[in-house]
Amino acid sequence: MFNATRAKETNRKVSKRNTINKFSTMTTTKSDTNNLFKGNSDRFNGVTVDSSVESCEIEDFAKKLQDSLTSWSEDNKRGVWFKVAIEHADWVPILAKNGFNYHHAKNDFVMMYKWLPKDETNNIPPYSHTMLGVGAVVINDKSEILVVREKYWVLPHWKLPGGYVEPGENLADAAIREVFEETRINTEYLSLINVRHAHYGMFNTSDLYVVVGLKPLSTDIELCEREISECMWMDVNEYLNHPNIHELNKFFVHSYLEYQKSNFKIDCRHGIHQVLKKPYTVYFATKND
Repeated sequence: MFNATRAKETNRKVSKRNTINKFSTMTTTKSDTNNLFKGNSDRFNGVTVDSSVESCEIEDFAKKLQDSLTSWSEDNKRGVWFKVAIEHADWVPILAKNGFNYHHAKNDFVMMYKWLPKDETNNIPPYSHTMLGVGAVVINDKSEILVVREKYWVLPHWKLPGGYVEPGENLADAAIREVFEETRINTEYLSLINVRHAHYGMFNTSDLYVVVGLKPLSTDIELCEREISECMWMDVNEYLNHPNIHELNKFFVHSYLEYQKSNFKIDCRHGIHQVLKKPYTVYFATKND
């Protein structure tokens, strides 16, 4: 009887101790989880941590990063990204020491990444390897073409108005905007004319220069003195024979004139992608009405 009572008491103590240990383990696991970066998962089984969303004191950052990397590896995560706001720049050297590389940067943040799989090739694409610019062929009813001379140049020459396409801007709108900013001439889209593709340009990137035909809706020029030294309407024949105009620019105008002669154009149509639900512009060849 005594032994049975003693055995029951021992079992009760063991059960209580196991319950305490289980609760302690659960608490520790929960605490450990709270000490990990959460981030946002993506469809490629990667994760992105934004420092402006998940703050961390610099003295705690290295430990939290190490624990998070261990957890992500166990979860078979692939690409790990850290979007580091400029006010958290002291994270950058710690990330670099833990195998993170630079991917790209903007005015107020740098994006760093690390590829975790050991048995899979890193397939993260490079960032912004191509610049995108536009030039505009604007010819009025008098067969005069709108030309500009830049304020800063290597060799003096007349060129087509134009510039770089801004983020989220389509080609036609970029060409219309650039013409207005440089000359205050209002225009509307007629046709895409040419695409020039080059390499090893600014920032050692490739470069796409898209030439767009625009119809002028006004004629009075007000040049932008910040960028342009001269602007004028030049007779098209003079333009095509001018010594201070690049042969490639003459080719663009010849193409435009051929399109007009053949009653041909490359039109554009705007839409919303059925799957991505994002706006797009598609360019297609057609005959003028």
